[in-house]
Amino acid sequence: MPKDFYIQPDAPDPVLSDEIVLRLARLHAPQVRAVTSVDETGGEARTYVIDETLILKTQRPQQLRPRTSLAKEVFFLNQLAAVAPELSVPRVLGHGCQPAKDGTLVEYTLMTRMPGIAMRRAELDQRARQAVLRTIGMVLRRIHALPVAPFVASGLFHGDQSFVDTQIRFGNYFNDLANDVLEEHLSWPLSLTPLQVGAKAVASVPRSTDRVPLHSNPYLEHVFVHPETATYAGLIDFGDAYISHPAFDMRRWNRPADRQALLDGYTSEGPVSDTFLATWRAVMILGDAITIAYYPERAAEAEQDLLALLSEV
Repeated sequence: MPKDFYIQPDAPDPVLSDEIVLRLARLHAPQVRAVTSVDETGGEARTYVIDETLILKTQRPQQLRPRTSLAKEVFFLNQLAAVAPELSVPRVLGHGCQPAKDGTLVEYTLMTRMPGIAMRRAELDQRARQAVLRTIGMVLRRIHALPVAPFVASGLFHGDQSFVDTQIRFGNYFNDLANDVLEEHLSWPLSLTPLQVGAKAVASVPRSTDRVPLHSNPYLEHVFVHPETATYAGLIDFGDAYISHPAFDMRRWNRPADRQALLDGYTSEGPVSDTFLATWRAVMILGDAITIAYYPERAAEAEQDLLALLSEV
């Protein structure tokens, strides 16, 4: 896909004072008392933990890019609150822009804090991991059932308007991979080149009108679990969401056992079409190709899986 560009890369990036954070939070939750920590692991966003129960999230100015948006995340979360209130996601308490002391505007969102810890930091045995992944699959199926028309009408979400756009998305992923293998001298043990793998994958994708709102990255850093029970807690960070085929939300889960558990959960309350499965297979081929190039310690497993998937197309 086209590389990200940042609109104001040289903008100052100060950490807000507790006074400003609490002033913003009290516009929507007057009872808040204290900022208890600051988390900067989100890349484009900075989050301020308030009273251990709320999050005030701000856009880091120098990380501002077109595809990431606090307004987009607020819209998505509000759609989930209205249509799928049973899902465990942050709840928006307020969103807006307010001036800081120096006159600059601070865009922020106040939301509830997800309990538990990121799955990346959790110690899960294989059985617990598979159970969490099945639940993620079920959650994604519910998210993908949201009506897509409001997302399109909002004007906040980029994505694929047609099947051709989806083909182009696949092609761009493989083009980027091929360029990186060549320019960065990445290991590529297959006899087929990345572009040849991509051509086979894209050719196997059947024409489809499936378009849904995607989380974009429902992976280890955004899936939360309860550490005391090793069970699923919820899903956070919808700021990179876009519209495309639902299978793209699964591409980061590229271990064969993980992806099977995810698919089992996704289909637990109803089957998917052969067209969906064919597109899902092409997405898994893409995931294997990326793993081979960028994660050499897992390349052997990914190569075996990719060759098995290619034999089916």
